[in-house]
This record gives sequence, structure tokens and C-alpha cells, in this order.
Amino acid sequence: MMWFDKEQPNTIYADIRNEEHILCDGRQLVIHPNVRMDFRSMPFLSNSFKLVVFDPPHLNKLGKSSWMAKKFGVLSYSWKDDIRMGFDECMRVLEPHGLLVFKWNETQIKVSEILELIPYKPLFGHTTGRQAKTIWMSFMKLPQ
Repeated sequence: MMWFDKEQPNTIYADIRNEEHILCDGRQLVIHPNVRMDFRSMPFLSNSFKLVVFDPPHLNKLGKSSWMAKKFGVLSYSWKDDIRMGFDECMRVLEPHGLLVFKWNETQIKVSEILELIPYKPLFGHTTGRQAKTIWMSFMKLPQ
């Protein structure tokens, strides 16, 4: 949803889904990632990327076949562990001093709950959206 160019050659677009749907407004939703993967276990070597964008599903109260679920995905019952594991994987595949851009929407789960789950602290962030519920944050992988 956020990409200006999903075919940009320096980008790997990854998603666990590989599907197409006709949404309720008649538009076609196409999800064909370059790499089909689970963000909790990425098929990349450690220290592989300078930049990672983490945009996981942010809703946990949706019908599995609703258009919102098709468009954005749905968190599972183990969402807290899933998000924690996703952050750990993003940091693992980042090079030292690499940047993680994280996008979250607070419609159902506050960003403060996410920040309590993870040991990483954002460098900065910005709130966007009509109701200011979407938050973009940047994290840096610090050398250990």
C-alpha cells in the first residue's frame, strides 16, 4: 500500500500472502510479493540490509474474509509474540547502523503496547492519517 514503485529494482517486496481479490468497491487487490515469507522467520542472512520496512498487520478483530483482512491482513491470537519475533528478525537482517522503518495503526492496538513488547527504542517518528492513528517510527540497529 505504501510503495510508490513495487517493481523498484533495489527493493524486495515480501509478504506471507500471494493472492488476488476484488474488493467491495470493485478495485482489484493484487498481492504478489518478490519473496513469500513469514516475517517471524526471514530467509535472509544476518546483516544483509541497510534498510528494512516493517508494516505488519495491525488489526486483530476482523473476520478472516472481510475486505479489511484481505487488504491489510489480520493479527493472530499470538500477535504479541509475532510482533516481538518480527522486530527481532528485522534487527537480525539489518546491518549495524541499519535503519528499520516501522508502520503501525492504532485503530485497535495502541503503539505504546507495541513498544512495551520490544527492547528497541525509536529514534523518531511521525503520526499521519485522517485521524492521526497511523504512526511511522525509525529504529537503528546499534552494534553489539
